[in-house]
Amino acid sequence: MTDEILLDAQNLVKHYGSVEALRGASFTARAGEVTALIGDNGAGKSTLIKCLSGAEQPDSGRILLDGKEITLDSPTTARRLGIETVYQDLAVAPELDPAANLFLGREIHRKGILGKLGMLDKAEMRRQAVREFQRLGVTLQSTDVPIGSLSGGQRQSVAVARSVVWASKVVFMDEPTAALGVVQRERVLDVIKKVRDQGIAVVLISHNMPEVLSVSDRVEVLRLGKRVARFDAEGTQLEDLVAAMTGALTQEEAA
Repeated sequence: MTDEILLDAQNLVKHYGSVEALRGASFTARAGEVTALIGDNGAGKSTLIKCLSGAEQPDSGRILLDGKEITLDSPTTARRLGIETVYQDLAVAPELDPAANLFLGREIHRKGILGKLGMLDKAEMRRQAVREFQRLGVTLQSTDVPIGSLSGGQRQSVAVARSVVWASKVVFMDEPTAALGVVQRERVLDVIKKVRDQGIAVVLISHNMPEVLSVSDRVEVLRLGKRVARFDAEGTQLEDLVAAMTGALTQEEAA
């Protein structure tokens, strides 16, 4: 594990009317590590991730990237800074093939007059997509069919790859293995590990505690809108995580 803090959220507060979703929440992610963010329903995980991916703006607090304070006023700004998000619903276009999904919103146009007329360079996108899938160990039954015809694990792997290809700093992954079978889940977890090994900070949001302990380097626990515990995954027991989530363990410094 590394001590290089890449993303550092400090004392974030977020209100929705009279509801205080974040009550001084903090969060830290390091380059080349998988940091799991866990907590019971209503703990503030979704709100925190929205603030860190530019979908929402905190009412107060600071967000630092590479030690410099940043303002994430939109997902576009987050992406420009190298922060990508894989949402639970994947946000893939099922009628398009894997290469087209990989370049969705970042399409390569043909050179010359054809490009100016909006013609896409599908051959180049497919060539680059195949290279990226191989680099990440993503195995697809076909790169020529609509992604909607692929298995759940393959669709999830394409969604993960799409974010990783464009991310240079941080990738948030919201329940990336939800509703997948055992074999498909293992394939997606292998992709996550390869992403981590490229020096990117991976943030895993999951309710699957055994999975969290198996793939993560560190675990941060939210409860009632605030971080209450931090753990090194190695040597941590499932009971420790449950105790922090339920309030039996609340001292953050214990981690």
